[in-house]
Amino acid sequence: MLRRRRSAGTMANANNVNTAAVPASRPPTAPSATISNLRSVSNNASANRLPAPSNLPAHRLRLVPHLESRRSLRFDAITRDMRVGDPVLRIGRFTDRSGNNQNGAGGVNNSNPTSFKLAFKSKVVSRAHAELWVESSSPSLSTTSAPNVKFFIKDTKSSSGTFLNHVRLSPANTESRPFQIKDGDILQLGVDYQGGSEDIYKSVKIRVEIGREWQSGANKFNTNAIKNLKSLAQAVSQAGAGATSGHGKARSAGLPDCCICLFPIAINQALFISPCSHTFHFKCIRPMVEAHFPSWSCPLCRSFADLEEDVEVEAEMDFD
Repeated sequence: MLRRRRSAGTMANANNVNTAAVPASRPPTAPSATISNLRSVSNNASANRLPAPSNLPAHRLRLVPHLESRRSLRFDAITRDMRVGDPVLRIGRFTDRSGNNQNGAGGVNNSNPTSFKLAFKSKVVSRAHAELWVESSSPSLSTTSAPNVKFFIKDTKSSSGTFLNHVRLSPANTESRPFQIKDGDILQLGVDYQGGSEDIYKSVKIRVEIGREWQSGANKFNTNAIKNLKSLAQAVSQAGAGATSGHGKARSAGLPDCCICLFPIAINQALFISPCSHTFHFKCIRPMVEAHFPSWSCPLCRSFADLEEDVEVEAEMDFD
């Protein structure tokens, strides 16, 4: 018999930071002061959202697997461009009646950027588990001014709970009030079943990425990294150029040391270059690569990537 493991998270309640769920009959109250991990708003915040004009700017939200152990449920990264006033993004368990295609490891039909439903193939996730949306705190929705945009999530009476940074939002089968989520937050849907080794018995652990569009394009860091690697390659063709006496190794002044072993990156070494352009000795980083392959999370910047993503692309610029 499978037994549900007691979660290590702490439930948000009145004894903690005064963030317990408020009954629907109670009139809305002002937001209570909370710690940084729990950012709550009034209970009727989602109901007061205005319809979204079509000319409002979109704000990118990316949900990636939180790779903390081998037991983490793997799923493809989910990207949504959401506008203020858009329908809520409903999160729940995959069912045969949902009509979604059974593609991907942990999620199904989550690659459709226009869908407002996310489904995960895990029995610890309720059919209607949580809702996520975006709001603007500015009084005007004009496109000429940059609104203060915030993302919120609430538990919709799930049985196994929704956790924000390891803190449960509400008791079982009780709807929570909305909580603000920020870049780098950790969301968890449900808890693992003790003894369950299959993916369908694992909780869904998600890391939130907001406002990271700049990482996918050319920027100062990754362009300099390419230039430094080209300089390192040129040192190989120059006989003895930059080699240290007695050792026969040359160190590139532009490349940092390997952050794992703290030794310099030099010629005649097997290197691993992360999609975010951070460089490591392959020998040092290999255990982390193999642990969740093909999923990858950089130990320095925590950016998520698929190591089997297509590389047949044309060079967009010259770095020389």
